[in-house]
Amino acid sequence: MNCTYALIYNVYVNSEIIAGIRLGLQQNIDAQTRDSSQHYFKEKIVYYGVKTTVVSRIARHYFKIIAPQGKAAVFSCCEELFRSGYIEEAFIACEWAYMIDKSYEPADIKIFEDWIARYITNWATCDTLCNHAVGTFIEKYPEFVKNLKTWTRSENRWFRRAAAVTLILPARHGRFLDDVFEIADSLLTDTDDLVQKGYGWMLKEASKTHLQDVFAYVMRNKNVMPRTALRYAIEKMPDDLKRQAMVRKNVTN
Repeated sequence: MNCTYALIYNVYVNSEIIAGIRLGLQQNIDAQTRDSSQHYFKEKIVYYGVKTTVVSRIARHYFKIIAPQGKAAVFSCCEELFRSGYIEEAFIACEWAYMIDKSYEPADIKIFEDWIARYITNWATCDTLCNHAVGTFIEKYPEFVKNLKTWTRSENRWFRRAAAVTLILPARHGRFLDDVFEIADSLLTDTDDLVQKGYGWMLKEASKTHLQDVFAYVMRNKNVMPRTALRYAIEKMPDDLKRQAMVRKNVTN
């Protein structure tokens, strides 16, 4: 097969894959899921109403078909899925992006940043993309943690949340502690509750391997840290440390 025919064939196959995914989602709409999906979001979302387990099954099935074409084809289909606006299609894009983590290259950070800027509009897709695909990318290329610190200054709330939730899994494993604190410093008094929850969650995960360091950080900042972030940060700490952290003076938030 020459290059022209190969390109035409791949475009055809990829169109069929996208069509198959959408048909599979439409055929698996669950009434209870459909009726409850919006309840978890303050933002208006677009959804089919398909259970997460079914979405993952559809993702795995079609990934076996697209994967042999390589990363460029996978990312191209991810783009198409994100573009639809449906949350289930975005979940599939996030899962596929993570499933090719062995193929990540430094330039892929630009793709992830573009997706966050253009397609991330709720906490669920933000966390699904960043916890796994972007977080794994940062573990592979730690020099790009500097990009996360830039995100903390963005006017886009999802970039600010992404800066924190990208480090959830690395922080859980004890990595990037200094960067965790630097990002928390940048987001410390952020007024957006979803950003507060994001960096509080990051601190909570870091506390699992660096309890005393995170506790000391919380104690230094507890009088200015929003209560939402504080509660997230100390959630897994022993009760005596929680009590100390919750005693605050001059609390205005």
